[in-house]
Amino acid sequence: MLFIVTAIDHPGALAQRLEIRPRHIEYLKGWAKQIKVAGALLDQGDQPMGSLLVIDAGGQAEAEAFAASDPFTLEGVFEQVTVRPFRAVLGDWVA
Repeated sequence: MLFIVTAIDHPGALAQRLEIRPRHIEYLKGWAKQIKVAGALLDQGDQPMGSLLVIDAGGQAEAEAFAASDPFTLEGVFEQVTVRPFRAVLGDWVA
Protein backbone atom coordinates (compact mmCIF):
# COMPACT_ATOMS: atom_id res chain seq x y z
CA MET A 1 0.00 0.00 0.00
CA LEU A 2 1.25 3.48 -0.82
CA PHE A 3 1.73 6.19 1.79
CA ILE A 4 2.64 9.87 1.56
CA VAL A 5 5.10 11.04 4.19
CA THR A 6 5.15 14.82 4.54
CA ALA A 7 7.59 16.44 6.94
CA ILE A 8 8.06 20.12 7.68
CA ASP A 9 11.33 21.36 9.20
CA HIS A 10 11.56 23.43 12.36
CA PRO A 11 12.13 27.10 11.50
CA GLY A 12 15.85 27.77 11.15
CA ALA A 13 16.77 24.08 10.75
CA LEU A 14 18.54 24.42 7.39
CA ALA A 15 22.09 24.14 8.79
CA GLN A 16 21.10 21.08 10.85
CA ARG A 17 19.35 19.56 7.81
CA LEU A 18 22.48 19.96 5.67
CA GLU A 19 24.67 18.44 8.39
CA ILE A 20 22.44 15.37 8.82
CA ARG A 21 21.58 14.95 5.12
CA PRO A 22 24.26 12.29 4.36
CA ARG A 23 22.82 10.01 7.09
CA HIS A 24 19.29 10.73 5.85
CA ILE A 25 20.26 9.72 2.29
CA GLU A 26 21.94 6.51 3.51
CA TYR A 27 18.78 5.67 5.47
CA LEU A 28 16.63 6.19 2.39
CA LYS A 29 18.93 3.96 0.31
CA GLY A 30 18.00 1.12 2.66
CA TRP A 31 14.37 1.60 1.59
CA ALA A 32 15.15 2.14 -2.11
CA LYS A 33 12.85 -0.66 -3.30
CA GLN A 34 9.90 0.73 -1.31
CA ILE A 35 10.41 4.42 -2.11
CA LYS A 36 8.53 5.57 -5.19
CA VAL A 37 9.63 9.21 -4.97
CA ALA A 38 11.49 11.27 -2.40
CA GLY A 39 12.64 14.84 -2.29
CA ALA A 40 12.85 18.15 -0.49
CA LEU A 41 9.99 20.59 -0.16
CA LEU A 42 11.27 24.06 -1.00
CA ASP A 43 10.49 27.48 0.42
CA GLN A 44 9.97 30.58 -1.74
CA GLY A 45 13.74 31.11 -1.81
CA ASP A 46 14.32 27.61 -3.26
CA GLN A 47 15.78 26.33 0.04
CA PRO A 48 14.79 22.97 1.58
CA MET A 49 12.18 23.32 4.30
CA GLY A 50 10.78 19.81 4.52
CA SER A 51 10.49 16.46 2.79
CA LEU A 52 7.93 14.54 0.77
CA LEU A 53 8.10 10.83 0.14
CA VAL A 54 5.82 8.25 -1.41
CA ILE A 55 6.57 4.81 -0.03
CA ASP A 56 5.15 1.34 -0.49
CA ALA A 57 4.68 -0.13 2.98
CA GLY A 58 2.87 -3.09 4.49
CA GLY A 59 0.54 -0.84 6.46
CA GLN A 60 0.22 2.34 8.49
CA ALA A 61 2.41 1.04 11.32
CA GLU A 62 5.28 0.20 8.95
CA ALA A 63 5.01 3.57 7.20
CA GLU A 64 5.01 5.40 10.56
CA ALA A 65 8.02 3.36 11.74
CA PHE A 66 9.84 4.33 8.52
CA ALA A 67 9.18 8.02 9.19
CA ALA A 68 10.07 7.76 12.88
CA SER A 69 13.44 6.14 12.12
CA ASP A 70 14.58 8.76 9.61
CA PRO A 71 17.68 10.59 10.90
CA PHE A 72 15.95 13.91 10.23
CA THR A 73 13.19 12.82 12.62
CA LEU A 74 15.56 11.34 15.21
CA GLU A 75 17.78 14.45 15.23
CA GLY A 76 14.86 16.88 15.53
CA VAL A 77 15.03 18.53 12.10
CA PHE A 78 11.31 17.97 11.53
CA GLU A 79 8.71 20.00 13.37
CA GLN A 80 5.80 18.00 11.97
CA VAL A 81 5.53 14.64 10.22
CA THR A 82 2.35 13.20 8.72
CA VAL A 83 1.86 9.75 7.22
CA ARG A 84 -1.24 9.19 5.12
CA PRO A 85 -2.47 6.35 2.89
CA PHE A 86 -2.37 7.22 -0.80
CA ARG A 87 -4.09 5.77 -3.85
CA ALA A 88 -2.36 6.56 -7.12
CA VAL A 89 -4.58 6.89 -10.19
CA LEU A 90 -1.96 7.99 -12.73
CA GLY A 91 1.78 7.44 -13.01
CA ASP A 92 4.29 4.65 -12.89
CA TRP A 93 3.08 3.29 -9.53
CA VAL A 94 -0.50 2.54 -10.51
CA ALA A 95 -1.29 -1.14 -10.04
